[in-house]
Amino acid sequence: MKKIGTIFKETSERYIKETLRDSTAVFIVKYSGLSSPDLSSLRSNLFNSKANLLVVKNTVARKALRDSGLDALVKNIEGPCGIVFVKDEPVAPSKVLFDFIKKHEQLKIEGGYLKDRYLERKDIESLSKLPSKEVLRVELLAVLNSPLSRLVAVLKHNLNTLVFCLEEREKEIRSRK
Repeated sequence: MKKIGTIFKETSERYIKETLRDSTAVFIVKYSGLSSPDLSSLRSNLFNSKANLLVVKNTVARKALRDSGLDALVKNIEGPCGIVFVKDEPVAPSKVLFDFIKKHEQLKIEGGYLKDRYLERKDIESLSKLPSKEVLRVELLAVLNSPLSRLVAVLKHNLNTLVFCLEEREKEIRSRK
């Protein structure tokens, strides 16, 4: 019969591997010195941006990362660490992390992974400065809509000119009578 600690480690490792498969990005953070309410606040903010923070034993995290092929992240697992799993676009969670760091300097971002690419802290910071997917969509729609709007304005101007000319012609004909 297995010990409860062994069962917990195996379950945690399996959970990390499954979550890694479903994640678009992963960030490693160090939270040493953060209070429990601050950590809860961070978790809540991350959850709102479709990400979650998992704190697990370092040995379990290292083994799960190695087994998942993320060996580059293993070096970042030292001391009190957490893994941030991103389920959607990584811009919003990275913004949450850097906004949180402005108020709580104890939080440190160690590294991450995004679509088979290792990210250093500066890469994640650059990611946090990008506009969100929704903002990019709005900008794209504005760019695509611009030529159509101009075409409509030109055609409307020509129609307005034609109507003006016809009205003037009508006034001229009425004045002759």
